[in-house]
Amino acid sequence: MALYLKAAEILDRVERKEGAVKTLVYDSKFQNIKQLFALVCETQKFNVVLQDIIITTKLLKDTKLKMNLAKVLVYDLLIGQGLKCGGSWKTMMMKHRSRLQAELARMKVKKKVSRNVDLLSSSSQQIEGNQLPRYVRVNTLKTTVEDVIDYLKREGFLYQGQASRLEDLNNLSGKTFVSDLHLPDLLVFPPKMDFHTHFLYQAGHIILQDKASCLPAYLLNPRVGAQVLDACAAPGNKTSHLAAIMHNKGKLFAFDLDAKRLSTMSTLLLRAGVTCQQLANQDFLKVDPKSPEYSNVEYILLDPSCSGSGMVCLRDSGAEPQEESGRLQALAAFQLRCLNHALLFPHLQRLVYSTCSIHTQENEEVVSACLQQNKEFRLVPLKPEWPERGLPPLSQCLRASPERTLTHGFFVAVLERQAVGDEDERTQTLPQTGERSPVITHVDETDQPTQMPISTKTKPANSKTKRRRNRKKKNKPKPESD
Repeated sequence: MALYLKAAEILDRVERKEGAVKTLVYDSKFQNIKQLFALVCETQKFNVVLQDIIITTKLLKDTKLKMNLAKVLVYDLLIGQGLKCGGSWKTMMMKHRSRLQAELARMKVKKKVSRNVDLLSSSSQQIEGNQLPRYVRVNTLKTTVEDVIDYLKREGFLYQGQASRLEDLNNLSGKTFVSDLHLPDLLVFPPKMDFHTHFLYQAGHIILQDKASCLPAYLLNPRVGAQVLDACAAPGNKTSHLAAIMHNKGKLFAFDLDAKRLSTMSTLLLRAGVTCQQLANQDFLKVDPKSPEYSNVEYILLDPSCSGSGMVCLRDSGAEPQEESGRLQALAAFQLRCLNHALLFPHLQRLVYSTCSIHTQENEEVVSACLQQNKEFRLVPLKPEWPERGLPPLSQCLRASPERTLTHGFFVAVLERQAVGDEDERTQTLPQTGERSPVITHVDETDQPTQMPISTKTKPANSKTKRRRNRKKKNKPKPESD
């Protein structure tokens, strides 16, 4: 029974965004890692099917099981290789086996399929056949990209240089790898490459982090020595990325309401060599922006709780449309509260808002509502070469997806405080190019601008003005001579 309890625990933690499946499985120290990993992955793959069977047969009500524990048990009972437990648990599941099997059969008849795998959605089958690359972020607090590449080459890996197009990331096989074409500290390997037992991972020299998840810290780009706030920080990969960008200098405030998540995060940061952090088990919405402790915070990374709909393993929630709509509405309201609260910090200059959601309600709609309520902030145009943009009119933002960027689904927006007196037209972007309007961008030590606005010709004086000036000159008395 230990296998099923641990698998259910991993699924719970994945839903709470405490980490990737493989990382959580390997960190669990379970005796049979491969068996646990296979059960969790297969249960995730059939998530919607299993949930429908459990709900229709009212299994939770009859057995008092929790949903994720019921899923792993039903998977092995109906789809896997049979239950691997005995005693009262097996007796209980065998009691309900007939009606569970009948419901599975009814689903196949309804969809006119004969195989269990054919019950999966087309998107799930596509992802299964075309897995995402393995992304590895080099932890520059402990090493360099060059040293990691040299180390791996000595181990027999074949380095193919920097990728020049997305297709290069999709054509990797064996022990080949490349540098990412968008993010400088990211290496890319074939999908099934496993580093969880590798020395570089266990020593904290590399971080296993999806490419889209690396975007928020990279785009926030805090200066070295700055004071930065990570509002909803756990499990901590983005926090360690921020620390690396800051060179471990300055101060990094990190908050999370879940004590267990924060404990896991503390271990991760210790392994990564982060020393500039100040962790707090606190609700970000209850943090006082006017507290002297945060008076010098200039940068905030806000990655609040979301639906997780962009995560490949959670893309099909199985919820009814009405139920899903209500859930998204509640999440969006919470996200907007967090975003408005973050903008109250008096010396904030730059903020990143990100979610691992594909829903407009949690992304563009939240940002639009926030900008309407906070006129002193504007959107910053981001990476014009990125292949997927925010939905119109917020094309300054970035989106990510398995189909277009070979990553999990993600959304990122960067908000920046406008200088006092800035006019609206001076901060808008030129269409399609992502460039800002030509305004003064820098003032040197002599206070002379190095880039001036496009000038306009002075309007010539009209003929009446000229005659008036001539009469004044004619009537002006001449000075007397000595």
